[in-house]
Parts: sequence; structure tokens; C-alpha cells
Amino acid sequence: MINHNPEKWELRSEKILPYHWERLAVVYVRQSTLQQVLDHQESTRLQYGLVNRAQALGWSEERVLVIDDDLGKSGASVQGREGFQQLVAEVGLNHVGLILGVEMSRLARSSKDWHQLLEICALFGTPIADLDGVYDPSQYNDRLLLGLKGTMSEAELHIFKQRMTQGKLNKARRGELNLPLPSGYVQRASGEVTFDPDEQVQQIIKLIFQKFDDLGTLNAVLCYLVQHGIQLGIRLRTGPSKGELEWRRPNRMTLQNLLKNPVYAGAYAYGRRQIDPRKNKRDDPALGVW
Repeated sequence: MINHNPEKWELRSEKILPYHWERLAVVYVRQSTLQQVLDHQESTRLQYGLVNRAQALGWSEERVLVIDDDLGKSGASVQGREGFQQLVAEVGLNHVGLILGVEMSRLARSSKDWHQLLEICALFGTPIADLDGVYDPSQYNDRLLLGLKGTMSEAELHIFKQRMTQGKLNKARRGELNLPLPSGYVQRASGEVTFDPDEQVQQIIKLIFQKFDDLGTLNAVLCYLVQHGIQLGIRLRTGPSKGELEWRRPNRMTLQNLLKNPVYAGAYAYGRRQIDPRKNKRDDPALGVW
């Protein structure tokens, strides 16, 4: 069990040598989401408290660098984590004498990123410390333990994702998973899905399907809408104006997704789009479709 009592932290270590004090002690602070930053303030406070531990280990206050640029960012990847990239760069420049983190999972939940950090720390003789002790990545036993901790952190992330995904699938099978609604539908506070209260929005949706039956092609419908200056009413899903109606010019992709959306046929569907791992985003981000 991890000991979170600062008074019982290791105050001295034979792995910290005089030349380490000539460099910086870096305290790395990270929370996975902005919600955690707001709700788990005790964890954030504990991470900032590592400054006191660095001082107890021999660093002066001005030689302690706090990197907290990654608050609200996941540790699953180095992408978008400027703080972690800065940490690796500082170690590579031989500026860091010690890295401190409450847990190894705060530094990285990806084995690739974790072992990259271990390699560069071993090369430049930079110890890593958490609440359990101080580790030297160049020593076999410490490297083995750090590697195990990194593997456990990555496994925890996989388990979290698996639980969340299975929960979503179970709710979707029961038809209880709330999904983004296409133009023409809104969801009340009670959870009931109903037609958009704006009658013009409803009439335009009906007109699009009617014209598709009459004209037979998507391009013909698009030309008709453009020629007559007809715009689509879209309810904003995010931002300070969430829920407000915004009128936008129609385009081919929006019409294609609208005509293929199963909601207009009264069907509940989930999982119609696949995620491209190379892009780390969905391959069909158009409005009105999930």
C-alpha cells in the first residue's frame, strides 16, 4: 500500500549524489481530465507537495522546477502533453538531477513513453522518485521495478477503457445510451426525444426527404436547396451557446449523412462508425451522425 504521509517519506537516499544537486529537481504534476482537477483537489495538492520532498532530499527551493502544463490531459500518449515533452527535453539536456511524481502513472500510462523516459534517465543518471522511494533507472533491480510499475499503469488504463466501453455497449443494447440527435430532433430534460419545437426546422427536413424522392439524387437536392437559399437548422451541441439554433448552408456531406441517418426511419443505432487508430479520431465527423 502506498504511504501518503509526507512525514514518512524517504528523506535521504544513497542514490542521490552531490552532482545531482547541481541540477534541477523536477516535480511533474498531472491529472487525466479537467473534471478530476476540479473534483480531486487533494490529489493535486499532494502532487504540488512534492516540492517539499525535493527540498528534504537536498534541493533548494529555487532549484525545484514544477511542470504542471499537463493538468487535465490523459497519460495514454505523449501527444498533446507539452509538459511531459518538456520533461524529456530537460533530462536530455542534462539539466535534471531528480524527477518526482506521486505515482508512476502520473508520468505515463504508455509503455512506449515510459521506457523512453527510463532510457534517457539511465543515460544521463537521473533518478526517479515516487511516494515509495527513489529509483535509479541505470540499476537492474530498480529498472525492473520501474518497468513493472509502468506495465501496471498501462494495464490499469486498458481495464478502465474496457469497463467504460462495455458499459456503453450494455446501455446501447437496452436503448438507454444518449446519442447526439440529428437536425429536427431535440431531447428534453426528462430524456424524452421529440421533434424540434421550431416548425421551420421540421419543414426543411421534410422538404429534403420529399425532394430526394422527387429528384432521385443527392446532387439534385443540394442544387435545389442552394438555388432557393434554403439553410439547415442545427442545434449547437457544445460551447456557451449549447442548445441554440444556428442556420447553416447545406453541403454534400451533411445531406448525405442526413439521408442515411436511421433516426429518421425510427431506428436506434449505435456503432455504425469505426475509429481509425492511425488518426485517433472518427472517420466521419459530419453533423447529425454518430
